[in-house]
Amino acid sequence: MKYKAIISSDWNECLAPTGPFDPIAFVYPSLKPELDVIFKKYTSNEIPLSLAVKSIWELLPAPLTTEQMDNYLEKSFSIYNGVYQFIEWAKSKKILFMINTTGMQGFFQRAIAKKLIPEVSLVAANPLINYTDDSTRGCYRFAVTEIQDKPKNTAAAVSSFGIPFNRIVVIGDSGGDGPHFEWGASTGALLIGSMTKYSLSKYCKDRNIVINQRFGVSYSQGQSRNLQEEMKFNFMDLTSIIDEFLQRPST
Repeated sequence: MKYKAIISSDWNECLAPTGPFDPIAFVYPSLKPELDVIFKKYTSNEIPLSLAVKSIWELLPAPLTTEQMDNYLEKSFSIYNGVYQFIEWAKSKKILFMINTTGMQGFFQRAIAKKLIPEVSLVAANPLINYTDDSTRGCYRFAVTEIQDKPKNTAAAVSSFGIPFNRIVVIGDSGGDGPHFEWGASTGALLIGSMTKYSLSKYCKDRNIVINQRFGVSYSQGQSRNLQEEMKFNFMDLTSIIDEFLQRPST
């Protein structure tokens, strides 16, 4: 399929209010405090993702089974308003929608199989939890083992699908998306901060990167998340902004 543009987006606390390690905490609730600390450290760029994943692997009594993941999805799956329709809208406009996240491959494999998320052409995610399925292998050709992999994955997708470099949209929420935004800024991409955390704002400010559009709640330093306020926003409101960006004349 010929795509005219790409949306490369983080997932956790960006398109969904949940965290990447929530399935693990659901199965092993006693691990939640340690998982929360690890999550905050790598999204604030204090430790590399590979160290975070190594620490989690050492904590796990056993890998999550498909049955455990399905049980988590049945009880706890959640996305922000309009996200499902937003992904479908992108597909209808021949825009390649790429999930590019530190979340676990197995989460997306099962969520897509259960039709909780629309089928997408590319999911770049962490292989810590992975359920082999030959029929979807092409969808998971990219992995995120360090946060620096996000821009590499988007660049590879742009090259593979022949997408013009002035037709790139990057969506993220935290400092873990900083390198992705930095690369996006170098290409002239539309940079959208979704439920923007202070860590992303600081990363961009320190490097003179302009976040073109902030969507949802934008948090200041030390401010607690307000899930009730976050859920008031509808991602379909981003379609007109992206349409306007894509209608710019090519240079």
